[in-house]
Amino acid sequence: MEEGSTGAIVPAVMKPAEAKPLAVVPPQETAEPIASESVDLAAAELDRDLMCPICMQLIKDAFLTACGHSFCYMCIITHLRNKNDCPCCGRRLTNNQLFPNILLDKILKKASAKQISKSASPAEQFRRALQQGCEVSVKEVDVLMSLLTEKKRKMEQDEAERNMQILLDFLHCIRKQKVDELNELQTDLHYIKEDISAVERHRMELLHARDRYTVKLCMLGDDPTTKSQPSSVDKDSAGFSSGSRSSLGGLATGSFPNKVDRKAQVSSHGSQRRDAITGWDSQHISQSGLAVMRKKRIHAQFNDLQECYLQKRRQFANHMHRQDERNTNLIRKEGYNAGLADFQSVLSIFTQYSRLRVIAELRYGDPFHSANIVSSIEFDRDDELFATAGVSRRIRVFDFSSVVNEPADVHCPVVEMSTLSKLSCLSWNKFTKNQIASSDYEGIVTVWDVTTRQSVMEYEEHEKRAWSVDFSRTEPSMLVSGSDDCKVKVWCTKQEASVLNIDMKANICCVKYNPGSSYYVAVGSADHHIHYYDLRNVSQPVHVFGGHRKAVSYVKFLSTNELASASTDSTLRLWDVKESLPVRTFRGHTNEKNFVGLTVNSEYIACGSESNEVFVYHKGISKPVTCHKFGSADLEYADEETASYFISAVCWKSDTPTLLTANSQGTIKVLVLAA
Repeated sequence: MEEGSTGAIVPAVMKPAEAKPLAVVPPQETAEPIASESVDLAAAELDRDLMCPICMQLIKDAFLTACGHSFCYMCIITHLRNKNDCPCCGRRLTNNQLFPNILLDKILKKASAKQISKSASPAEQFRRALQQGCEVSVKEVDVLMSLLTEKKRKMEQDEAERNMQILLDFLHCIRKQKVDELNELQTDLHYIKEDISAVERHRMELLHARDRYTVKLCMLGDDPTTKSQPSSVDKDSAGFSSGSRSSLGGLATGSFPNKVDRKAQVSSHGSQRRDAITGWDSQHISQSGLAVMRKKRIHAQFNDLQECYLQKRRQFANHMHRQDERNTNLIRKEGYNAGLADFQSVLSIFTQYSRLRVIAELRYGDPFHSANIVSSIEFDRDDELFATAGVSRRIRVFDFSSVVNEPADVHCPVVEMSTLSKLSCLSWNKFTKNQIASSDYEGIVTVWDVTTRQSVMEYEEHEKRAWSVDFSRTEPSMLVSGSDDCKVKVWCTKQEASVLNIDMKANICCVKYNPGSSYYVAVGSADHHIHYYDLRNVSQPVHVFGGHRKAVSYVKFLSTNELASASTDSTLRLWDVKESLPVRTFRGHTNEKNFVGLTVNSEYIACGSESNEVFVYHKGISKPVTCHKFGSADLEYADEETASYFISAVCWKSDTPTLLTANSQGTIKVLVLAA
């Protein structure tokens, strides 16, 4: 029997040699799984027999019918309220034919207790045994107590070891973090010491140069040859004196005026030196006052400036680490490195200005009419003219010098062109001075000749509002537009149809050519992203910049590698399109629903705000440099809607501190950065 049972476990395909290891296993041990499986199957069958045919659960309060079937009491009573038959065999059945099944109830109680004991923990089983009156001797209790005490001690030991390991891991982690911070801090301190030494050397050289210059001036002022040379007035005076002496015939009378002239000359020379010293002192006082103001600006933005300095210094150090030691082109003047020189430029430019000063203001029209909103304002190629457009359905061109130099609240445009629809954007051609493009609410892109005041080309392929249009800076005949129809279209002024089409998944809010190439275009979308395309392959973007939390309303290039974006999440962001990296986020203005304008130059970024303010940021600092709030003397007579005025368009005058701004009330201001 043992051989038979053992042979049944071994697969028939196994060779006798392969079955040899199983001979070590006793037959009874091998048979245990079979027995346990059969027990489990029997228990499963028993569980099915003990289930109520109505609720399919273990029977509670078992009742037997006259036909021999058992049910839960509540189940069968509920069934008989609706029907008078047995749920199992269909025979006629009434309440009088139900009888308690006492034997089945006992079996059910035992099965329930067994099921509970299976699922219960050993401690729970032991507790139940004690509650049921199981007899245990004192010796057995002592053994159990010692086992439990040892088990508890081991569990506490394991728990303590786990806690100590967690604490140790935490301390190792924080030590590594602090060591990294210390190394970074020591490296930064090393950079700072190097830069302090370089700046001190350069400062001493400047002081020595100033001293040499001062000595040279003193030498020129005290030169006896210079003093001995008479001026033309002195010569005339000497001639007049000698003539007087000869006419009067007196020596004394001739010598007196000569003494007076010498005294006057000395007095004049002394007064000139006093005036020079006074002028030097006043200039020194004004310079010291400016220095104090610039220091205050530094302290006000110290954290951002510190971050900017360390970022540029680390970038330079990393760059130098990757370069060959023979490359000395990165070393700047008098021991300056490129990172320090770059930061010095940022610091001097950042502290140069602290406010925006109004130098001119003009009214676009009726101050209480909503059609005065200026959606776009742009300078022409030479910064001599600027054009405005908006919901008034007119493109108005103004002469900048007239607006600034002629004191008048209302200036007449030099050119005015009417359109059939509200305008959303303008773009001057940077090659052809008299050519300007517009996009409108009907989706029409129009190219205008400002001289003849007529449209040159009209493109009507967009199906919805065209938000943005832009001329290429490298190819004068090319322009690009974006629309609510989720399409970006590239146009050529020499063709009547679009030359390229890009289908996107979300509304297009803004488009902009890279100033260094007619192939690369940045597209701001309602999907919160900026898509950077190479027009030679538009199957997919070169890179997608993500970070904004709402629609991207504007994109502008500061340089061929630097791209600024604005969004209705009240932030501006700066991107490096060459490295495809985010650079900085700017916060301070408010922009949640309106197009408030964005303009850039090589150093500064300006935008509007829904608080009716203009904000100016330096590209190296995340907080505003300054801001200017629009105000109106007529606001007190206006209705409650005046509180919703916002800045709607801004534009820098090339790389100058002059800024054109317009708001939704129709007021246009010319602002200039001032100290």
